[in-house]
Amino acid sequence: MKTKNKLYLLLALPGMFFSSCNDYLNFPKVATTKIEDSFTSSLAATQCATACYVPLTWEYQSGPGEFNEWFFGDVCSDDALKGSNTLSDMGTLFDLENFKTTSDNGALLGYYRTQYMGIFRCNLVYEEVPKMSAALFAKDKPGLQNRVLAEASFLRAMYYFRLVRLYGGVPVVNHVIKTQADWKQPRATESGVYDQIFSDLKFAIKYLPERSGYTAADLGRATKGAARALLIKAYMNTHDYNDAKLQGDSIVNSGQYTLVPNYNDIFTVAGENNSESVFEIQYVTDPTSDIWSPNGLGSTRGNITPMMERPRWATGTLIEGWGFNRPTQELYDEFEPGDPRRDAAIFAPDTFEVKPSNDNTMNVNVYLGDRYTARKYSMMNPDTTWIASSGQSSRGEINKKEIRYADVLLMYAEACLKQTTPDVNQAKWALEQVRNRARLTAGGAGVLPPFPNYTVQLEGVGQSGTKQLQDNADDLYLAIQHERRVELAMEGHRWFDLKRWGLLSDVMNHYRESTKPQISTYMNPFVKGKHEIFPIPLQERDLNSPMPQNPGYDGVPVQ
Repeated sequence: MKTKNKLYLLLALPGMFFSSCNDYLNFPKVATTKIEDSFTSSLAATQCATACYVPLTWEYQSGPGEFNEWFFGDVCSDDALKGSNTLSDMGTLFDLENFKTTSDNGALLGYYRTQYMGIFRCNLVYEEVPKMSAALFAKDKPGLQNRVLAEASFLRAMYYFRLVRLYGGVPVVNHVIKTQADWKQPRATESGVYDQIFSDLKFAIKYLPERSGYTAADLGRATKGAARALLIKAYMNTHDYNDAKLQGDSIVNSGQYTLVPNYNDIFTVAGENNSESVFEIQYVTDPTSDIWSPNGLGSTRGNITPMMERPRWATGTLIEGWGFNRPTQELYDEFEPGDPRRDAAIFAPDTFEVKPSNDNTMNVNVYLGDRYTARKYSMMNPDTTWIASSGQSSRGEINKKEIRYADVLLMYAEACLKQTTPDVNQAKWALEQVRNRARLTAGGAGVLPPFPNYTVQLEGVGQSGTKQLQDNADDLYLAIQHERRVELAMEGHRWFDLKRWGLLSDVMNHYRESTKPQISTYMNPFVKGKHEIFPIPLQERDLNSPMPQNPGYDGVPVQ
């Protein structure tokens, strides 16, 4: 069992949240504690900031069901299939991956609501902590009051970033909703949401410490590097490559991060919060809480992804899996010969372990002809056995690597290449850092040569065949796109990369036309102008009427 400080004070300052509910219901009681009465010490402020991290861990709510981030990043892309052993199991995810999504999809509802719960907590920090006297922080390390605000600022930006890249423009609410009259909020434009993200992250960068500025007790809190990295992602999504490059320069030159020498060490419990970790969602061993409680949200301090991704044939106490998020053959084929990252991301069981069904289409071990298993978060040992979950089969303790330094380096390479005045040499340098680490993991000899001395698959950019790379800017861009797919495979990035590159329509329609017929038969065509974003959940529109719907959903025409 790992013992480390985790950011899980979900019940910190309970009086604060209960008094908020009382205000909302206009039901004052004798001796009710007001919100501001809870902010009487620096510890209270820090605990409130800690509570802002917790909704990042939520992946399930009774009613809507599961809503993991990889639903969108992996399964909706050409990298993974829904999985399980039937088409109907988790039908919300089946609809998402096959472009059959409607606005009453439970996964979209749960995901949407969770981000706003996180925003609410951040707004509470923003409203109350500035009111606190500086004297309450006099005995603390200088700058703590601003650091607390900066943590909330970083997290609010992350919650809005999660929303805007799935739903487009959403309501921007930067105050605590306390009354029913304040519930209805206008929907901001997509650029308006990004403006809020930019503002929050610039504030966070100003006041957050570097990674080295924290003590071991605060491991996992937001850092200056994490804020810069998220700002790079936001700039890349708005095609502001010049500013993305500047933020990348700052991270690279900070000396705060280095790639872990062995790629296989990253996705282990022992490898958590390592030198490559820019920001991780922290999970804990928790034998008491369970995801099937009446409310779900807030009762899952362990990670349910290991259970969801382990195969159903992996039987044993606290080992059984559900077989979701199955890597595709197309992803498997993207890896170059000898690339160790393929087997780190994808477990390919032999026929002794997974017996084929009669038509190799569907049984407890095979889903639409696919028997691959996602490996990075399944908590698999090097000998391909599984680590038993600690106390609950429904959860594992492994952290979610939200931002790795390798991710930053590849975004940096892309920004160097795409900025107004391209820096091709720096782009090549960043790309080679990532490839060299994989090369050394493989033993260093004869595999993964430096750019441009290799061939890449073109399926990943929506074309057929392969391409022998040449030393020019177009092929360097193709190499960076290839590298992101293999380096970050099954980490929930693929869909959002394709969207940023403007390749969603080309890639997903090519995938539909060229993949196995037992897969493509269920897929609707990708509709440009519609499927780049998902519908605003119906229940949220009912609560916040007349919030407009996205094009292509609920009768709104595609532009």
